[in-house]
Amino acid sequence: MKIHEYQAKEVLKKYGVALLQGKVAYSTQEAMQNAREIGGSVWVVKAQIHAGGRGKGGGVKLAKSNDELRKHAETILGMQLVTPQTGPEGKKVNQVLIEEGCAIDHEYYLAAVLDRDSGRIAVMGSAAGGMDIEEVAARTPEKIVREFFDADEGLQGFQARRLAQAMGVPSALMTKAAALIQGVAKCFVETDASLVEINPMVTTKDGKVIALDAKMTFDDNASYRHKDIEAYRDLTEEVPDEIEAKKYDLSYIKLDGNIGCMVNGAGLAMGTMDIIKLHGGEPANFLDVGGGATTERVTAAFKLILRDPHVKAVLINIFGGIMKCDVIANGVIAAAKELKLTVPVVVRLEGTNVEKGRDILAKSGLKLIPATDMTDAATKVVAAAKS
Repeated sequence: MKIHEYQAKEVLKKYGVALLQGKVAYSTQEAMQNAREIGGSVWVVKAQIHAGGRGKGGGVKLAKSNDELRKHAETILGMQLVTPQTGPEGKKVNQVLIEEGCAIDHEYYLAAVLDRDSGRIAVMGSAAGGMDIEEVAARTPEKIVREFFDADEGLQGFQARRLAQAMGVPSALMTKAAALIQGVAKCFVETDASLVEINPMVTTKDGKVIALDAKMTFDDNASYRHKDIEAYRDLTEEVPDEIEAKKYDLSYIKLDGNIGCMVNGAGLAMGTMDIIKLHGGEPANFLDVGGGATTERVTAAFKLILRDPHVKAVLINIFGGIMKCDVIANGVIAAAKELKLTVPVVVRLEGTNVEKGRDILAKSGLKLIPATDMTDAATKVVAAAKS
């Protein structure tokens, strides 16, 4: 789950992370009122969408007067903001963050992520903040430094200071930087985050260390432990089909291809997508119906797939364990009849009640294409999509 910058800052504030004064606004009038309450003579107007690179698309503007503030708020609110992370369709801006200005001395990059290679949490830092970190990593990887720690131990003070020093933070600000870094690390662990990114973390000319921007994403599987964070979910920022999938406890992610996939088990789903690409096709989605899916859930899954206008063929790849092949078959038939199936469907069933499942499908009267194994299924579905 993703949240907005202003929400991420509300979370980080609980962990002692130094921030600037800021308030979210949903109208130009509210933006002007927020600026008055914040005070000062310089403010930043920041579009709030679930995507990075907002400044490049015109979604972050500096205002040095009330007139500039009004103009920027009017321009940004309601705009369709296109950034490198939104795709060409962009995202509509429904709210802006009005934040006080500051005199920046230097920008740094800071983030906490799970490092799967070591099975530990990595806190990454770089003196090259405010830039595309992917570009920094590709061109000058030596500029990115890391400290690793276990969740039950937490990031130690000496590690935070060592990281700040390696990032090039001035010695006079080392204590403040280390405190901010430890706050980010603790926040990552205690909120079950999958990413906490501060880009940039800045030092200011008056001797402060501040998280100027903030991005946070969370592990959906732990959302039941964080109802306060779950309340931040902005459904207008999410794909409607993915929202629908959550109602039926389906793991669904929309992709850009034209071959719909319905699979049970995340590993098999990834393998199915890989073998489709190996044979020259492009998956339209990741969809795991789970190990104990019901006919209702399978029907909902099939509807999601067929709702995508780009889907030209569907591959159903089921290995029956807890999930029985006859349950899958009944769900497929129910959805296909309701939606009046118009695209070819390749079915590969194996495992528990496989003969029952195959028999149900064979007697359904639907034009389904049987497959014996994954290679056979991938070959047939790619050919069907192309034809």
